[in-house]
Amino acid sequence: MVLALAENPQAAGGDMPVLKVEGVVKSYGRTRALDGASLDLRIGEFVVLLGPNGAGKSTLFQLLTGLFVPDEGSISIMGHDMRRAPVPALAHLGIVFQQSTLDPELTVSANLWFHTRLQGMDSKRAATRIAEELARVELTARANDRVRTLSGGNKRRVELARALLHDPSILLMDEPTVGLDAARRRDMLNNVLRLRQERRVGILWSTHLVDEAQLADRIVVLHHGKVLRNTTPTGLIKETGTKTLSDAFLKMTADTNGLDEV
Repeated sequence: MVLALAENPQAAGGDMPVLKVEGVVKSYGRTRALDGASLDLRIGEFVVLLGPNGAGKSTLFQLLTGLFVPDEGSISIMGHDMRRAPVPALAHLGIVFQQSTLDPELTVSANLWFHTRLQGMDSKRAATRIAEELARVELTARANDRVRTLSGGNKRRVELARALLHDPSILLMDEPTVGLDAARRRDMLNNVLRLRQERRVGILWSTHLVDEAQLADRIVVLHHGKVLRNTTPTGLIKETGTKTLSDAFLKMTADTNGLDEV
């Protein structure tokens, strides 16, 4: 996939991570979905969580969004520990889930209004933010259409607009291009990259598609619940002695030992 944005400026975030995951473990019965995973995210940074299906990406996002708690380890968001202060921590997150969570029978506008009420926004600010975000994703003309009438790509745009209504510091994108064609995938990725540049939002983008990681500031490779590498795309290629990012990823995830034998 050739992206419309050819440049990848280095993020210039502060020293303090806006998101910090340390030694997180999560098991379901005898299956250890996450095994001591650690990563961080800084202001204005685009970090790609790259791993094959079953690597533990969705489990990590479930922990980050407060749906479950880790068995071991810690997660902090903007300095708030998720165990001790989940409400202020989650207030800083904007989330686009892998599966759509829009109400298909409500209009686009009604879906967004519902979210602003959950966020406790007053009506005046809510109206302003809804208008701004619909304009940004170029869906103002579809505001009164029921969500079920939208294409898959436009539904994703609505979900992105919804995630940004409360001006979050962190945007979590869990396999956001699943089910989209190449053009819609490019559109979604470019929308998010513009957010990094324009709003200094820290973005954690989960995917199993290597081409979506090409413009990342850093790539966190997750395999069998373990973080194998946390480095730049160029660094990943260099460390694996390969020629392309795709080759590097395949080499790391070809066996259960990851880079231990590379």
